[in-house]
Amino acid sequence: MRAIVCTKYGTPEVLQLTEVAKPTPKDNEVRIKLHAAIVTPSDCAFRKADPFIIRLMYGLRRPKHTILGVEFAGEIDAVGKRVTSFRSGDRVSGISPTTFGAYAEYVCLPEAGTLAKLPIHASYEEAAGLCDGGLTALIFLRDTARLQRGQKILINGASGSVGAYAVQLAKYFGAEVTGVCSSANAAFVKSLGADRVIDYTQEDFAKSGQTYDVIFDAVGKRSFSQCRGALSANGVYLTTVPSLGIMFQMLWTSKIGSKKARFTASGLQQKKENLAFLAELFETGQMKAVIDRCYPLEQMAEAHRYVETGRKKGNVVITFGGRER
Repeated sequence: MRAIVCTKYGTPEVLQLTEVAKPTPKDNEVRIKLHAAIVTPSDCAFRKADPFIIRLMYGLRRPKHTILGVEFAGEIDAVGKRVTSFRSGDRVSGISPTTFGAYAEYVCLPEAGTLAKLPIHASYEEAAGLCDGGLTALIFLRDTARLQRGQKILINGASGSVGAYAVQLAKYFGAEVTGVCSSANAAFVKSLGADRVIDYTQEDFAKSGQTYDVIFDAVGKRSFSQCRGALSANGVYLTTVPSLGIMFQMLWTSKIGSKKARFTASGLQQKKENLAFLAELFETGQMKAVIDRCYPLEQMAEAHRYVETGRKKGNVVITFGGRER
């Protein structure tokens, strides 16, 4: 099978298209023929080992897992003999947060993993997109911040993959939503449900005098120290970037003060029920997939370069052999 292999940390050029052996599912696994995968800022971070903490977790000198990619959608083409909840031909989506592997034509995952059948009316690209920003935003807002109806939330990077789904989920949970993005993306963020949009090139939300119950930095650009003054009493700051700084701030704020800094490894906390929750929102029209661009597998390096510009809106999708349903 074809796969994108990353044997060393570095620029997008370290991503090489090559032939590797097709995996064989174990007794408790299914094998999925992929139709769509996602390129995320996290993928770029793992590719170049930045921040450094990635090396401590996934390989000090070189990547432990040479095929990157976490979020995907595809069709099951083989099942292990102990698998009971899936069968060949099922259209599924899911994530592989510990072993990766979605930058390949086939991947094997345990039946009990974060894997579920696609929403009936979703394309493979849409379903993979929900697995990216949707699952991440859900863990941060519902489980970590425990966002409540009537609370005020500011989402920095509201036009990105995590931010775009965070806006939609925050509105679903009944919060008052302020999105931060460029003026070019303001109308887009408003269309997702934001009550107010701040153009970061014209206004610094951290110095505006407004306060929020939750500040979600979905792009990891503003620190807790910078945002602290814009948090209400007992406010919560969230970031998607696992830096040493946020780890220290989490420890410090857990002991001192009412304002808290939080990071969570959202991929490691996922479960099938979260996919089912997002699927229901999609089917009832309360959430939409947000796809910016699609690239074929052969153009993985170009997809990484585009993601690293920081200008994408929603998801960047990798397709395998054409856009299928």
